[in-house]
Amino acid sequence: MADAFDAALVRPQDGPPFAPFQRWAQRAEAVHPSPLGIAIHPDHGLWHAYRGALLLAPRLALPPRDARPAPCASCDTRSCLSACPVAAFAEPPAAGGARYDAARCAAHVAAPAGAACREQGCLARRACPVGRPYPAAQQRFHMEAFLAVRRATAR
Repeated sequence: MADAFDAALVRPQDGPPFAPFQRWAQRAEAVHPSPLGIAIHPDHGLWHAYRGALLLAPRLALPPRDARPAPCASCDTRSCLSACPVAAFAEPPAAGGARYDAARCAAHVAAPAGAACREQGCLARRACPVGRPYPAAQQRFHMEAFLAVRRATAR
């Protein structure tokens, strides 16, 4: 597709430096930072992803951005934060985003006690009432990829 539009393809894993995908997404559609630190969509919740972007030379006229409010603004329970069995997510006071302890998460997911996260996907992400989770097989694939990346970067 990039060739067809004479565009450059950029993927989130390309870098460093890494492209600001979440910032681009916030400019393009109704996504907002969640307490978990990933973007949340009013319809899809935490169940969407940006796998690539095409960088075009000409500036395009785009439709107006969907300006719906963040679903988290009306969420009283913040069940996403309390669902993590190892408290890998912590919302710092007065900071707008979350702190994510990837090493703590990976250690849990790789251990026998992390079977639910490994097999069904991140329990914190699944606790969000907005959107419909990915199928279990897709979640297992992503958790295995997460562990593989953690193992490769630990060497």
